[in-house]
Amino acid sequence: MAGGASGPEPERLSELLEGGWRLLEEVESSAEPSTGAPAVQSKVRQGLALLERAAAAVAQLDLFSRQEELEEVASADLRFLLVPALLGALVLKQTGGGGGGPEQRLQHLRRARAAFLDFLRLCHDYGAGGRFALPPDLDDDDDAAPRARPQQQPPPPSRPANAAAEQAALVAMATARHAKIERYKQKKEMENRLASLKAFIDSGHAEEEQTREYYLLQITKWVTVSLEEIESIDQEIAILCRRDALKQGTATQPLRAPRPPVKPFILTRDAAQAKVFGAGYPSLATMSVDDWYEQHRKQGVLPDQGISQTATGTEEKQKDLEEEQAKDEEGSVRKAREWDDWKDMHPRGYGNRKNMG
Repeated sequence: MAGGASGPEPERLSELLEGGWRLLEEVESSAEPSTGAPAVQSKVRQGLALLERAAAAVAQLDLFSRQEELEEVASADLRFLLVPALLGALVLKQTGGGGGGPEQRLQHLRRARAAFLDFLRLCHDYGAGGRFALPPDLDDDDDAAPRARPQQQPPPPSRPANAAAEQAALVAMATARHAKIERYKQKKEMENRLASLKAFIDSGHAEEEQTREYYLLQITKWVTVSLEEIESIDQEIAILCRRDALKQGTATQPLRAPRPPVKPFILTRDAAQAKVFGAGYPSLATMSVDDWYEQHRKQGVLPDQGISQTATGTEEKQKDLEEEQAKDEEGSVRKAREWDDWKDMHPRGYGNRKNMG
């Protein structure tokens, strides 16, 4: 190794790493509804302080070098490769401070991205964490050792022009889905293996092979996490920058002066001719619809008012007619009854004296 790790420093360094790592796990498993809760942010600040001191100690001790191979690194020192990744994960949990707002969030994102990139560069130099492609901004580093170029992603397929192209698109989708399922299975197997090895590590009775396997698995896990976080960070940075550009464009755009009201004009030759012959087109409105309605309502000449009055008069006439008919019927009945009574009291031939002797 490039620097010695003997003496009291490694013990102190391990305490810093384990303390910051433990606080990160507590933050991720917190029951608080938001990472912005004061209790969560207190742990974030404590963890950041520990990991920043650990990173400074790793740099001071010069534990890692590009001229070394992974086999040359002691099993107990492999865990210190994780310091930048853990630091980046805690920075992403940080909120507020420094005035807050999108500008502060951009600072946190860029700081976390730099920490993840340091971790990926270190793992790539040592060949740890499996085979993976570095982000383009690291892959073009001339001072770095030769690295495998990331595979060029094919452009998104256009609309299938025929059945063969459509079939190829379906095969590509199925392949991507299968790869995603395989990554998920590998991740679950890795987590199960880490859980079984962690019991030996925590007990302090783990053998060197178990310790080395445990930290190599942790490095592989955090390589995957770092690549995913960098992709998410780049997307969030693009969104924040675009929103900031839109705000600046809106602020610098000059305000339009209010347009003056449009005045009516006439198509005739002069105003005098317009007064005599009219404007040459339907007259301009002199009152609003509400004014017209209110004026006619007061005069009682609205259609609904006329209908109401007509209906009222018709009802009164109908009532009078019915009363007259009732009176006529009553008189007829009375006359008929009087006639019947008279016939009962005066038999047929009553008063005929012509044939009497």
